[in-house]
Amino acid sequence: MKTNLKYVLITPARNEAAFIEQTIKSVIQQTILPLKWVIVSDGSTDGTDEIVKKYAVNHDWIELVRMPERKERHFAGKVHAFNAGYARIKDLNYDIIGNLDADITFEKDYISFLLSKFNKNPRLGVCGTPFKEESQQYDYRFTSIEHVSGACQLFRRECFESIEGYVPLKVGGIDLVAVITARMKGWQTRTFTEKTSIHHRKTQSGKHNSLMRAFRSGYHDYLMGGSPIWQVFRSMYQMSKSPLIVGGSFLLAGYFRAMLTLTERPVSRKFVAFRRKEQMSRLREFFSSSVPI
Repeated sequence: MKTNLKYVLITPARNEAAFIEQTIKSVIQQTILPLKWVIVSDGSTDGTDEIVKKYAVNHDWIELVRMPERKERHFAGKVHAFNAGYARIKDLNYDIIGNLDADITFEKDYISFLLSKFNKNPRLGVCGTPFKEESQQYDYRFTSIEHVSGACQLFRRECFESIEGYVPLKVGGIDLVAVITARMKGWQTRTFTEKTSIHHRKTQSGKHNSLMRAFRSGYHDYLMGGSPIWQVFRSMYQMSKSPLIVGGSFLLAGYFRAMLTLTERPVSRKFVAFRRKEQMSRLREFFSSSVPI
């Protein structure tokens, strides 16, 4: 088994001047440096390009690619930016390819830790870690460790090529679709909770915004093929979180709004069937482990 794995990174960045320098410093201090890191400025107008250029002068493995400004904003734009970076590295001799957000930081052995997981398991196709935002982090008693956050996703090259890269979905869910498709292709995916990254961009707060986010999240769960049974239990769990009852209710309302209006899904029926099978398996496992002996 190959143990000296080479990796490349791609970072789509749109107006990330407030955070990207911290991310660059995190990568530069890694115990194992990337073969190449392509940072794609997606029409940035805030000084992002100048920050990247400053570091690229002294680190020849950092490259800036500039995308033209675009008026339309949607999630597919991130994929187009990623693909512009991918075009710069696809012919290099590497083993692992990473999609790294421009607003996260991590410890100096973060990448070497993840590479070690690929070394130990030849069937591991995608891996990453949880991320923290202020004091918040996913509760992995209720979130599958098979899902890998889009903040930093590392793919084995063969896996990334087998799923044909990211799908440019305007509605989002790009990272989710990539990870589930990898499992559909027979690869293992895993979040390793021993380490975390720090997400520095604060999300909007406030009761109104949180309720609208919950509604949109439920709506998106339907688009991504989630089971209605799974959604009911997920909403019940969310009802125990702040804002009590209301947040989970909005999550459920968003899902059923999409279902009752027959909203078209951007994913295939095969994808929906696979995801629902996984969700039902997780529910059975949860309840079997919760039943007293």
